[in-house]
Amino acid sequence: MLRLIHAADFHLDSPFAGHTPAQAALCRAGQREAVLRLGEQIQRLGCELVLLAGDLFDGPEVYGQSLDALRQALDQGKTRVFIAPGNHDPYTLDSPWAKQAWPENVHIFRTPEITAVELPELGCRVYGAAFTGPIQGPVLRGFRAAEDDLVNLMVLHADPGEGESPYCPVSKADIGGSGLDYLALGHIHKRFARKIGQTFVGMPGCTMGRGFDETGEKGAYYVTAQKGDCQIRFVPLGAPRYEALDIPAGEDALSAVLSSLPEDTRRDHYRLRLTGSVSAPPDLDELDAALRGRFASLELRDQTVPVLPLWRDLEENSLRGEFLRLLRQDYDAADPERRSLLELAGQLTLELMDGREVSL
Repeated sequence: MLRLIHAADFHLDSPFAGHTPAQAALCRAGQREAVLRLGEQIQRLGCELVLLAGDLFDGPEVYGQSLDALRQALDQGKTRVFIAPGNHDPYTLDSPWAKQAWPENVHIFRTPEITAVELPELGCRVYGAAFTGPIQGPVLRGFRAAEDDLVNLMVLHADPGEGESPYCPVSKADIGGSGLDYLALGHIHKRFARKIGQTFVGMPGCTMGRGFDETGEKGAYYVTAQKGDCQIRFVPLGAPRYEALDIPAGEDALSAVLSSLPEDTRRDHYRLRLTGSVSAPPDLDELDAALRGRFASLELRDQTVPVLPLWRDLEENSLRGEFLRLLRQDYDAADPERRSLLELAGQLTLELMDGREVSL
């Protein structure tokens, strides 16, 4: 059984343009910390291979701290590392892949054509290809792995799907006909793993989100592979997170927010949308002042709506008025507990009649 780590899309040294310079620097430090944790996981899990599927750098200009972190993470002695550069970090003579020194255990694919490295001591063969510019053709189309006893692996920065793409498109037919045991992909920042034909394919997503379109926990895949079978497990890398929450504000927005948060959010970036019906809109400046120190960055949005007086349209000659008159009959005859339920039911029904989004 072959043990490997598969990761992609570090996007080291992203600009994080939506943040202040100080916040952006902290985000880049968080990216480097995730890379170092990847190195710790390689050791902890006893991995024999590391497959890195491109876009490890966000562009050609890379800070020395990022290069040091990546070298440190990959310098694991006997652990073989294979890198397939992507569209953000293509292999060119001016790229960090060509200009920097890398540990001896690191193999960087350099051509857009698929090549292979055989590792008979590990019982496997690793295929790969590189972007050598910002776009790449469908290199997997028509490919077929060697048919022997070696486990066939491939690392590739590619765009999975049935449509055309300038970023090395791979279709289900390409994957299913490849003869690979495991295809390690990068490019899409949302993780997935599945079996297509006889090939297991994984896309671990990015190692750290860079905005509110990349929310949640990020990390890598730990894969145990043998001929004809793979087991794939997600391994979180503890990077700072982006989270977007909808929180019913009620009459005490601060208490509602605090009760909805995990214990420690100091390294994380949050967008909080306050929802529901309220008698008075929340004071966002006051709320921001009370919460600001709990996050690396915070966005507050007020999406509450005013509470409608329940019986205001009781005498209206309409479906609305008829509904309220029937409801009022039940309400006047009800005990206090049931009256609360009827008030809620009435309020929600009026909001639906007004075409509002209902929040419970």
